[in-house]
Amino acid sequence: MNPTRTAPDGGREPTRTDRLLAALGGLVAAYVSLAVADLVASRVRPEAGPVLAIGDAVVDRTPAALKDWAIRTFGESDKAVLLLGILSLLALLALGIGLLALRHRLLGAAAVAVFGGLGALAAVSRPDSDSALDAVPSLVGAAAGALLLYVLTGVLRTPRPGAARQDRRRFLIVAASTGFAATGAAALGRTVASPAEENAVASRAAVRLPRPASPAPPVPSGAQLNVPGISPFVTPNRDFYRVDTALVVPKVDADRWRLRLHGSGVREEITLTLRELMARRTVERDITLACVSNEVGGPYVGNARWLGVPLADLLRDAGVRPPSEGGPADQLVARSVDGMTIGTPVEDVMDGRDALLAFGMNGEPLPFTHGFPVRMIVPGLYGYVSACKWIESVELTTFDAYDAYWVPRGWAAEAPVKTQSRIDTPRPFGRPAAGTVMVAGVAWAQHRGIRRVEVRVDDSPWQDARLAAEDSRDTWRQWTYPWAATPGRHTLTVRATDGTGTTQPERRTDTMPDGAQGWHSVVVTVEGA
Repeated sequence: MNPTRTAPDGGREPTRTDRLLAALGGLVAAYVSLAVADLVASRVRPEAGPVLAIGDAVVDRTPAALKDWAIRTFGESDKAVLLLGILSLLALLALGIGLLALRHRLLGAAAVAVFGGLGALAAVSRPDSDSALDAVPSLVGAAAGALLLYVLTGVLRTPRPGAARQDRRRFLIVAASTGFAATGAAALGRTVASPAEENAVASRAAVRLPRPASPAPPVPSGAQLNVPGISPFVTPNRDFYRVDTALVVPKVDADRWRLRLHGSGVREEITLTLRELMARRTVERDITLACVSNEVGGPYVGNARWLGVPLADLLRDAGVRPPSEGGPADQLVARSVDGMTIGTPVEDVMDGRDALLAFGMNGEPLPFTHGFPVRMIVPGLYGYVSACKWIESVELTTFDAYDAYWVPRGWAAEAPVKTQSRIDTPRPFGRPAAGTVMVAGVAWAQHRGIRRVEVRVDDSPWQDARLAAEDSRDTWRQWTYPWAATPGRHTLTVRATDGTGTTQPERRTDTMPDGAQGWHSVVVTVEGA
């Protein structure tokens, strides 16, 4: 029989099995730490959880090109992929800490505490953090994880000669029981809303939208074409694209929400409640929004009916004049509750277009995912320079004095929407039957309108598509083209001409720095009759 070896500090010399179990112990301790932190965050603020806090810090420090790649590659799942990456990295670190703790119990526990401190620092450093309580979830979670790791490695290192098997059994029992308890805690944390979240949900349910003083004109009967597969003229709220940097959707209590208007050229600073904002003259408009990250033919564009207050009216009431009238500010910086800043040309906001502080979307209060209680809408500009969600502040300044969030990351300071068109049907690599195939899609050039859409089959001459009725120059326009399809492989291409007579160019460009352009095409294989 081989005697059990003893480590210099009196504990049993670890075997390969001990090291495997220690690594597992590090993983279990990390899991328990995060689960406890999530449970505590559910009673403080979900955004204060360590994974979300660290994730937001990572997002803010990620190069713009990498963010754009993530949006193109993963779409609206980009945030889930980021969180999965963070958890994977934490898991690897936890395995290493478990091995460290097998040799140095206190040092391993201290390492867990350090990561808890980093999570706490990230939480209180968030732009929307207004209390030191945001540090509590990470600190409590770290304490639980450090204690568990200390106990687990102690079980493995107990100097009990000949009792290695029993020690490992005890280890597995402790690890499994705490793991199951942590799972229950995590489930509880995700099912029980925080008081702040409950208040926000209740405040949205209590909102009663005012009747617009200026209703949207009725949508022309011919604006919606009866073509299977075409994008609907009005995008349902549940299908409207979402592109932002928020890892968790802010849930703002409408009763506590305030909008601050201040800065250069403002006669006197104004603070408005939601009730006061909705008491002003309201307008209702159909407006198409587009994301600058939308590639040619991409999905990040949608059309909705928005209800809100004209932003230009509010600015003029505060004494603001556009630069063309001698005003000192040429940039309006909107700030979100999550710290996002978006810079918009003052001239564009005040040139007569329907720039809104919107609180209604398609007949209901804004969904939380789209900016409840209030967001900005400016027709004709990409969202990153106009469509601030969860807005809480409007500051008048200059482009020389301040760079909004996206500008230092490589995006242009000003970004009018580019003329685009998209084939919705047939789908890429579709296999339609020979005969008449309806080619259809949408085209948009907000604030300029769409004058013409043309379709080309392979290298044949361009043919005019039939345009649906125009609702307004701020909305997209459906189009259709009946194609006499013959068997074989074909390439369908579309291009649009906007209301100024400018046709979108053929050459494709990247989304950075101010939006993609180029013709959209799809390849299909027509099957014989």
